[in-house]
Amino acid sequence: MSSWYTRAELAHRIAWFYTGHSLANAFGGLLGAGVLGNLSGAHGISGWRWLFIIEGCITVGSAICSTFILPDYPATTSWLTSEERTYAQWRLLQDAGEADEAGTSTIRDGVALALRDPRLYLFTLLQHASLLSQTFQYFFPTIAQTLGYGNIETLLLTVPVWVLTFSVSLVVTHTSGRFSDRSIHIACLMLISVAGNIVVVSTLNTAARFFALFLLPLGAVPSYQIILAWVANSFPRPLVKRSVCISFANMIGNSANIYGTYMYPSSDGPRYLAGGCSTAAVALLVALLALITRLVLHRQNVKLAACEASESSSSDGAGARAGGRGPTTPVAFRYIL
Repeated sequence: MSSWYTRAELAHRIAWFYTGHSLANAFGGLLGAGVLGNLSGAHGISGWRWLFIIEGCITVGSAICSTFILPDYPATTSWLTSEERTYAQWRLLQDAGEADEAGTSTIRDGVALALRDPRLYLFTLLQHASLLSQTFQYFFPTIAQTLGYGNIETLLLTVPVWVLTFSVSLVVTHTSGRFSDRSIHIACLMLISVAGNIVVVSTLNTAARFFALFLLPLGAVPSYQIILAWVANSFPRPLVKRSVCISFANMIGNSANIYGTYMYPSSDGPRYLAGGCSTAAVALLVALLALITRLVLHRQNVKLAACEASESSSSDGAGARAGGRGPTTPVAFRYIL
């Protein structure tokens, strides 16, 4: 996606991509309630097996179709006209100062460039912590069940939570791109998630806990979508380096799911004090890391501006000595903060 959309557009497009996750959770609750309530025991197959069969068939079918539908890169997509390919590359050139060119560097070069960049490790830690702050999702029905309703009612209660998360994701990622901001959006969203975790562990009141269930994904999920765009935005070129950085951050980031699944043992119910407090602390860490990353990238922007000013002065001086005006240097790449 980062090879097709500008930096201002990317966060919102990633949000549309990840709304599939929110809608899957919403419709998954409806589907789960319907399957468990109506298909359990049909043809001798238990309800949860029917759920796996139905959702698995949809997933596999979609994956096969995407093989023939999804494009590659703007320069290599055969069903685009020559004019459309040129325009797609020109948009990226205007945004980042350089178009994506596959094959200009080897994978080995890309790995070396990525691993030597200290910003990669900061973004990887940020993404890892963000995913860890979302481990409540695996236990969302379990947490919702502490409200005192049955299995089917509990699944239905999760639907409005994810529908609202879907809507908020589209709004905040749009404003993130519109105002070229990542860190402040992430920090504010994570504070919402912190508040949700605090409420969950602080009371057993049904209304308060149900309200907290809205706050948990409302902060953590949209902020993760913005982080994904921020990672791609911060390693613009060469293409192979960006690919390695995104892959590395995703690989290490998703390892949070290995141990995060142990944060909500059933023995801690119904309050889940340890898991809620830990998730709140991690969410606060994500907000702090976002602000630290902002400072790091701001310093990089200051250095880029200084280098640009120096080069511009040299060009102007050379032009003046030649008896003419020096060339006007365009504003170069700047990191989104």
